Amino acid sequence: MNTGTRINYSKIFSFTAIAALSAFALLPLFWMFLTALKQEGMGLGTEIIPQGAFSDLYTLKNFTAILGDPDFPFFRFFMNSTIVAGSAALLSSAVCFMAAYAFARKKFPLKETLYALLMASMMVPGMIFMVPQFALIADLGWMNTWQALVIPHIANVFGIFLLRQAIERIPRSLFEAAEVDGASDYQTMWLVVVPLVSPILVTLILLTFLGQWSNFLWQLIVNTPDSSWITLPVGISLFKGQYSIAWEKMMAASVISVLPVLLLFLFLQRYIISGLTQGGVKE
Repeated sequence: MNTGTRINYSKIFSFTAIAALSAFALLPLFWMFLTALKQEGMGLGTEIIPQGAFSDLYTLKNFTAILGDPDFPFFRFFMNSTIVAGSAALLSSAVCFMAAYAFARKKFPLKETLYALLMASMMVPGMIFMVPQFALIADLGWMNTWQALVIPHIANVFGIFLLRQAIERIPRSLFEAAEVDGASDYQTMWLVVVPLVSPILVTLILLTFLGQWSNFLWQLIVNTPDSSWITLPVGISLFKGQYSIAWEKMMAASVISVLPVLLLFLFLQRYIISGLTQGGVKE
């Protein structure tokens, strides 16, 4: 057989496996979208192709209903989620950056011990911290406030690890040159370090934003039903009643809430991949 037309079975198998895994991963999104389009009361049905007219099974009324329902202030929930996720992402990344710079460039007592303790804390399940965090929030009187939703998530050990690895890869000669020029630590961080670790910093901001955008349990705990800071994940759960669940409207709201996350990932995925590969490996 001509080598130029020889079938590469290994590539065909690889592409087929990737396509199958991708389809399996996208199946929940496909089910969510179809459920959001179905008529009321048909969300749990397995029918995909309508037996009669298309409108007998599918409709856009679920989307218009949640956007125009006075009992479901979707846009307020959406803005709350944007403010909370954006604030947490920016503040957490700033704190992680300064801490990582200190661990990478500064000398202080018990530095490596403190860093080892921070790394060890990553092995502790997050649920264990939830009770003492809630007790602190209650004692400070921060229930139903922005502070309760954002401040407990500013500390991010993974972000410190990721940025420290990236800063340690920067040639020492650049820091020495900045020191000779009389640059302060603040100037060194913003003029030397930030441009060089920007892919990792953008990655951390995006990962933190995505994590807080979909955070449900903590936002449910620190908010009461009459709170003005109810976020989108908690708001979507309001479609679950005592005796029934409005699956179609819940899935319609979920589809809209997922769109910003998908767009962010699609447009900025190269920064995420670049940041993780640069910051996760120390040469």
